[in-house]
Amino acid sequence: MSTELSAGGVVVRGEETIVIVPTRRAANGRAVLALPKGHIDPGETPAQAAEREVREEAGVEANLVEKLGDVRYFYQRDGRRIAKVVAFFLFDYRAGDPADHDAEVEIARWMPMGNALRELSYRGEREMVKRALTRVRR
Repeated sequence: MSTELSAGGVVVRGEETIVIVPTRRAANGRAVLALPKGHIDPGETPAQAAEREVREEAGVEANLVEKLGDVRYFYQRDGRRIAKVVAFFLFDYRAGDPADHDAEVEIARWMPMGNALRELSYRGEREMVKRALTRVRR
Protein backbone atom coordinates (compact mmCIF):
# COMPACT_ATOMS: atom_id res chain seq x y z
CA MET A 1 0.00 0.00 0.00
CA SER A 2 1.31 3.45 -0.86
CA THR A 3 1.04 6.57 1.27
CA GLU A 4 0.31 10.08 -0.01
CA LEU A 5 1.25 13.17 1.98
CA SER A 6 -0.56 16.48 1.65
CA ALA A 7 -0.90 19.67 3.67
CA GLY A 8 -3.62 22.22 4.20
CA GLY A 9 -4.67 25.20 6.23
CA VAL A 10 -7.38 26.64 8.41
CA VAL A 11 -7.15 30.38 7.70
CA VAL A 12 -8.72 32.47 10.45
CA ARG A 13 -9.99 36.05 10.39
CA GLY A 14 -11.84 36.78 13.62
CA GLU A 15 -14.23 33.83 13.92
CA GLU A 16 -14.36 33.14 10.18
CA THR A 17 -12.40 30.70 8.06
CA ILE A 18 -12.01 30.20 4.30
CA VAL A 19 -13.74 27.21 2.73
CA ILE A 20 -13.50 26.07 -0.88
CA VAL A 21 -15.54 24.11 -3.40
CA PRO A 22 -12.98 22.26 -5.55
CA THR A 23 -13.76 21.63 -9.22
CA ARG A 24 -13.10 17.92 -8.60
CA ARG A 25 -16.21 16.17 -7.31
CA ALA A 26 -16.55 13.51 -4.62
CA ALA A 27 -16.70 9.86 -5.73
CA ASN A 28 -20.52 10.08 -5.71
CA GLY A 29 -20.46 13.11 -8.04
CA ARG A 30 -21.42 15.69 -5.41
CA ALA A 31 -19.74 19.02 -4.87
CA VAL A 32 -17.47 19.07 -1.82
CA LEU A 33 -17.07 21.82 0.78
CA ALA A 34 -13.48 21.62 1.98
CA LEU A 35 -10.44 23.38 3.39
CA PRO A 36 -7.59 24.38 1.06
CA LYS A 37 -5.08 21.53 0.81
CA GLY A 38 -2.85 19.73 -1.67
CA HIS A 39 0.25 17.68 -2.36
CA ILE A 40 3.61 18.56 -0.86
CA ASP A 41 6.04 19.45 -3.66
CA PRO A 42 9.64 18.11 -3.63
CA GLY A 43 11.79 20.19 -1.28
CA GLU A 44 8.78 21.70 0.54
CA THR A 45 8.02 21.22 4.20
CA PRO A 46 4.40 20.43 5.08
CA ALA A 47 4.03 23.98 6.50
CA GLN A 48 5.37 25.53 3.28
CA ALA A 49 3.02 23.37 1.20
CA ALA A 50 0.05 24.39 3.36
CA GLU A 51 0.93 28.07 2.95
CA ARG A 52 1.24 27.64 -0.83
CA GLU A 53 -2.07 25.78 -1.06
CA VAL A 54 -3.80 28.52 0.97
CA ARG A 55 -2.42 31.10 -1.48
CA GLU A 56 -3.37 29.08 -4.59
CA GLU A 57 -6.75 27.61 -3.59
CA ALA A 58 -8.03 30.28 -1.19
CA GLY A 59 -6.45 33.34 -2.86
CA VAL A 60 -5.03 34.80 0.35
CA GLU A 61 -1.75 35.36 2.14
CA ALA A 62 -1.63 34.12 5.72
CA ASN A 63 0.80 33.82 8.62
CA LEU A 64 1.56 30.37 10.03
CA VAL A 65 0.55 30.05 13.68
CA GLU A 66 0.98 26.35 14.51
CA LYS A 67 0.26 22.78 13.42
CA LEU A 68 -3.29 21.65 14.23
CA GLY A 69 -2.83 17.94 13.53
CA ASP A 70 -3.05 15.25 10.86
CA VAL A 71 -6.10 13.85 9.12
CA ARG A 72 -5.66 10.22 8.02
CA TYR A 73 -7.88 8.23 5.69
CA PHE A 74 -7.83 5.65 2.91
CA TYR A 75 -9.10 5.86 -0.63
CA GLN A 76 -9.06 3.72 -3.78
CA ARG A 77 -7.33 4.66 -7.04
CA ASP A 78 -7.04 2.24 -9.96
CA GLY A 79 -8.06 -0.60 -7.66
CA ARG A 80 -5.27 0.17 -5.16
CA ARG A 81 -5.79 1.20 -1.56
CA ILE A 82 -3.92 4.41 -0.73
CA ALA A 83 -3.24 5.76 2.76
CA LYS A 84 -3.57 9.55 2.83
CA VAL A 85 -2.12 11.81 5.53
CA VAL A 86 -2.95 15.52 5.44
CA ALA A 87 -1.06 17.81 7.85
CA PHE A 88 -3.22 20.81 8.77
CA PHE A 89 -1.92 24.14 10.04
CA LEU A 90 -3.56 27.16 11.62
CA PHE A 91 -3.00 30.44 9.77
CA ASP A 92 -3.89 34.05 10.58
CA TYR A 93 -5.27 35.92 7.57
CA ARG A 94 -2.90 38.67 6.36
CA ALA A 95 -4.12 39.92 2.96
CA GLY A 96 -5.87 39.03 -0.25
CA ASP A 97 -9.27 38.08 -1.56
CA PRO A 98 -10.70 34.55 -1.80
CA ALA A 99 -11.95 35.48 -5.31
CA ASP A 100 -8.28 35.26 -6.45
CA HIS A 101 -8.22 31.45 -6.19
CA ASP A 102 -6.77 29.18 -8.89
CA ALA A 103 -8.58 27.10 -11.52
CA GLU A 104 -8.78 23.99 -9.26
CA VAL A 105 -11.40 25.80 -7.18
CA GLU A 106 -14.95 26.82 -8.17
CA ILE A 107 -15.64 28.94 -5.10
CA ALA A 108 -13.54 30.17 -2.17
CA ARG A 109 -15.28 32.20 0.52
CA TRP A 110 -15.29 33.23 4.15
CA MET A 111 -17.62 31.28 6.42
CA PRO A 112 -18.28 31.55 10.17
CA MET A 113 -16.27 28.80 11.86
CA GLY A 114 -19.42 27.52 13.59
CA ASN A 115 -21.02 26.94 10.18
CA ALA A 116 -17.86 25.26 8.86
CA LEU A 117 -18.01 22.85 11.83
CA ARG A 118 -21.39 21.66 10.51
CA GLU A 119 -21.06 22.09 6.75
CA LEU A 120 -17.58 20.89 5.73
CA SER A 121 -17.89 17.60 3.82
CA TYR A 122 -15.20 15.68 5.71
CA ARG A 123 -15.19 14.80 9.40
CA GLY A 124 -11.40 15.21 9.71
CA GLU A 125 -11.57 18.75 8.34
CA ARG A 126 -14.43 19.61 10.71
CA GLU A 127 -12.16 18.40 13.54
CA MET A 128 -9.35 20.73 12.35
CA VAL A 129 -11.75 23.71 12.40
CA LYS A 130 -12.85 22.69 15.90
CA ARG A 131 -9.21 22.68 17.04
CA ALA A 132 -8.63 26.06 15.38
CA LEU A 133 -11.68 27.51 17.09
CA THR A 134 -10.48 26.42 20.55
CA ARG A 135 -7.07 28.04 19.88
CA VAL A 136 -8.62 31.27 18.57
CA ARG A 137 -10.84 31.57 21.65
CA ARG A 138 -7.98 31.08 24.17
